[in-house]
Amino acid sequence: MPASLLPADLQLFQRGWLSSNNLLCLGERPALVDTGHDKHAELTLHLVQTALLGQPPLHTIAHTHLHGDHCGGTAELQAAYPEARTLVAASSWDTVQQWDEQRLTYELTGQHCRRFAANGVLQPGSTVQLGNHVWEIHATAGHDSDAVMLFEPKQRLLLAGDALWQNQVSIVFDTLPRFQRDGFAGFEATLDRIERLKPQVVVPGHGAVFGEVDGSVTAALASARKRLALFREQPDQHARYAAKALIKYQLLDVEHMTHEGFRQWLAGAPVFAELHNWVAGSISREAWLADILDELERKDALWRSETEIGDSPTVSRQRL
Repeated sequence: MPASLLPADLQLFQRGWLSSNNLLCLGERPALVDTGHDKHAELTLHLVQTALLGQPPLHTIAHTHLHGDHCGGTAELQAAYPEARTLVAASSWDTVQQWDEQRLTYELTGQHCRRFAANGVLQPGSTVQLGNHVWEIHATAGHDSDAVMLFEPKQRLLLAGDALWQNQVSIVFDTLPRFQRDGFAGFEATLDRIERLKPQVVVPGHGAVFGEVDGSVTAALASARKRLALFREQPDQHARYAAKALIKYQLLDVEHMTHEGFRQWLAGAPVFAELHNWVAGSISREAWLADILDELERKDALWRSETEIGDSPTVSRQRL
């Protein structure tokens, strides 16, 4: 479904899998929701500045959640628009102000994000005006228990973040032992909430806008439920999917690195040990990761030489 499903005063910057989509809400006080990865921060700023030529300056920077692919451009935008307010989910306020990289999951995943500060919150159960539209704020769980999604009830438009994609589901981070949550149940409850909202148009965190005009929203919900049911029944499959996605994400970021550098990155990201817990009784972590890398290479999602490992752009993260 094309971005033309959106009202004229909502402009989508559809990105890839390293950077999230960004939604520019035009009006007297323009707002941007999600800012992409810091590798693409200069491009994000350029897109915003170009779109706002002849318009008021950026007034608000808001975030569905604080994974690095959704907030990596925030510091760059704050430098360019120092008067802009920056909003994060209320449950993330203290974490951002202290810049706790463990709670932000950057330490967990071996990822990174330029530090920024917030000066306002998105409180689930309330509303926020972004551009010309008033959005309901809804809590989500499963992918990130501190995430929110935004719903515009007049247009029945859902800014879903990573709570709903059209053809896949995001990593269910809440299943990791450190969070002590039933992540699958949380994700399923989020899908239930989306179903009750009955959105006609969905802007996902990654991928194209899709709508219910051709049944795509219903189909996406059904597909996500089916995938989550499989993961609940076979959590080792979710662990493998998550590991593949995280490795692909790292290679999208760095493009290539030495084998030793890659081994050090794997060893320094606790998420892989936690994911391996699902299969620890049947295979060592080293053998498990080696098998995953072999699969990614067979799928042409990465390449390996005698000295380096690198990203292969022919296979997107969605096809893992």
